[in-house]
Amino acid sequence: MTETTFPQTMGQQFGRRSWAEPWKIKMVEPIKMTTRAEREQAIAKAGYNTFLLRSSDVYIDLLTDSGTSAMSDRQWAGIMLGDEAYAGSDNFYRLEKAIQDHYGYKYIVPTHQGRGAEHLISQAVIKQGDYIPGNMYFTTTRLHQELAGGTFVDVIVDAAHDPTDLSPFKGNIDLNKLEALIEKVGAENIPYVSLAGTVNMAGGQPVSMANVRELRALCDKHNIRLYLDATRMAENCFFIQEREKGYADKPVAEILREFCGYTDGAWMSSKKDHLVNIGGWLAVNDEDVFDKARNMVVVYEGLHTYGGMSGRDMEALAIGIGESVQDDHLRARIGQVYYLGELLTDWKIPIVQPVGGHAIFLDAKKFYPHISQDKFPAQTLASELYLESGIRAMERGVVSAGRDPETGDHRYPALELVRLTIPRRVYTQAHMDVTAEAVRAVYENRENTNGLKMVYEPDYLRFFQARFEQL
Repeated sequence: MTETTFPQTMGQQFGRRSWAEPWKIKMVEPIKMTTRAEREQAIAKAGYNTFLLRSSDVYIDLLTDSGTSAMSDRQWAGIMLGDEAYAGSDNFYRLEKAIQDHYGYKYIVPTHQGRGAEHLISQAVIKQGDYIPGNMYFTTTRLHQELAGGTFVDVIVDAAHDPTDLSPFKGNIDLNKLEALIEKVGAENIPYVSLAGTVNMAGGQPVSMANVRELRALCDKHNIRLYLDATRMAENCFFIQEREKGYADKPVAEILREFCGYTDGAWMSSKKDHLVNIGGWLAVNDEDVFDKARNMVVVYEGLHTYGGMSGRDMEALAIGIGESVQDDHLRARIGQVYYLGELLTDWKIPIVQPVGGHAIFLDAKKFYPHISQDKFPAQTLASELYLESGIRAMERGVVSAGRDPETGDHRYPALELVRLTIPRRVYTQAHMDVTAEAVRAVYENRENTNGLKMVYEPDYLRFFQARFEQL
C-alpha cells in the first residue's frame, strides 16, 4: 500500500483507551429510560419504524447526526446577532465569506438543508435521459436526480460493497467503471459526476485525495463537471490526514481547501459537519449554473440571501463552519465513533470495517443470516435494539434502497446495515458503553428473532414513513 497508511485507533494514538472530549458541559437535557412494556407499545404504534417513534420515548437517540449536534457557546451567542431583514441580511454575507474561505467556491446559494441544494443542482443541470455516475447512491440525492430525468449509476470501488474489506478509502470512485460508462452513454449525456465524501451508504467510508485528483483529470479529459456532496467532508479530510501519505502534518482546514479545489461545486447539508440544527447551501464556480440556481431558490426555498434560513441560523452556521474544521474537534468526534467500534469489534459483533466517521454500521446480514432480505433484517435489527434498550438507530438496507422504477421490484443492495449515528458533542463515553452493551444483548438473542413484513409503503423515500408488522 504505497499512497496510504492504515488508520490507527484512538487508543493507539494516545497510548491508552480512555480519552477526554475537548469541551465541557454547560447545559443539560434530561433523558429517561422507559420500561420494556412501554417500548413494546411505542414501537408497535410506530409500525416498527424507528423514524415514527416520538423522541420522548427514546433513551439514547442515534437515529441521525443531522441537526442533532450540540452548538457551542459562540454559536449560541451568534444567535443573538441575527439580522432578520428579508433581503440582504448581514448574516448571509458572513456565511458567504465563511464558505468561500473554507471551501473555496465562488458563488453561494443558501438553502434550508442539503436536499434543497440537491434539488436546485439537479434541476439546473440534468436533462431527461442523462446519466449521473457516483460513488454509491444516497437516498435523497438519487431521488432528486431521478425526478429531474436522470439515472444514477454506481461507479464506486468494489471494496465498498464488502463490509469486511479493510481498504482505507472504500469511498473512492473506480475510474475504469467511470470510463466504461462514458464510452457507453457519451460524455454529452453525463451532466456531472456526483462525488460524496465519507460515503454514507457504504458505512461512512472516505475518498482519498489521490482519487479526486485523478478523477479531476478524467473529467477534464471528457469535459464533464465534478460536483461534491460535501456533507461530511471535514470528517473525510480527517481520514486523509490520518491515512494518506503526505498529509499527516497538514491541518484539516488546508486539506479541505485542496480537496474542494479539484471540484466544480458542492452541495451541503450543514446539519452535519457544521454543528447546526438547520441549514445548507449550494456552491459553484460556474456563473451560469449559479444564475439558474439563484433564480430557482426564490421559487422553492426563499430569497437568495436567506434560502429558507433565518438570519440567526445563518450566523450560527457561519461560526459552525470554522469550528467544524478544528483538528481537536474532529479528533474527539471521530474518536468517539472509534471507541464504540473498538468495543463491538472486541466482542466479535459484525460491523462495517474500517469504522467510518459519523456512525457504526451493524451488518444485519451477519446478525440474522436466517432472515432473508425480503423480510427486512436491518429494519428488524433497528426495532430489536430499541426494544432491548430504548436506543434508536436506523435502517440502511433494502428499505432505504427502495424499488427499481422500471420493474417495481425491491432493490436488494449488497449491504444490509443498521446505522448507529453519533451526534456531535452530545453524548459521553458512558453512553457509548451503554450502546455497546445493548448491541451485544441483541446479538446474543439473534437466533430468537424473526423478520418483518411491510404493511404500508409511501411513494417516495419509504424508509421515513413505511410501516411494518412482526412475522
